[in-house]
Amino acid sequence: MAFMKYLKVLLFILIPLFLFNVILSLLYYFNVIPTGVMNYLKLAIICLSMLVGGIYIGSKATKKGWLEGLKVGLEIIVIFFLLSYLGFDYGLSIKAVIYYLILLASSTLGSMIGISRTSQK
Repeated sequence: MAFMKYLKVLLFILIPLFLFNVILSLLYYFNVIPTGVMNYLKLAIICLSMLVGGIYIGSKATKKGWLEGLKVGLEIIVIFFLLSYLGFDYGLSIKAVIYYLILLASSTLGSMIGISRTSQK
C-alpha cells in the first residue's frame, strides 16, 4: 500500500518533468531559448515538479508532512544520483550537492504546503 503511494508520487514528479524537458529541448533546438536561460529553466522545472510531488504526498499524509517530503526528495535524489553519476561517471561536486539540496528543499516545502492545505479543510 505504501509502495503504491510513493510510486504515484514518483509519477507525479517524473512525467511532468519529462514532458517539460522535451518541450524545453525543442525550444532550445529551434533557438527560441538562449543557452544562459536554459539552465535556469531546467532548474525551475525540476523544482516545480518536486514541489507538486511534495504537495501531493503532503495532502495524503496525516502528520509530519515535512518527513514525507523528505522521503520523496531523497528517493528522487538517489534515482538522479544513480542515473547521472554511476551511469555516466561524473564526479560529485559542491555544485551537485547544492543542486540536490535545492531539490530536497522543494519537495519538503511542497509536502508542508500539502499537509497544511488538507488540515484547513
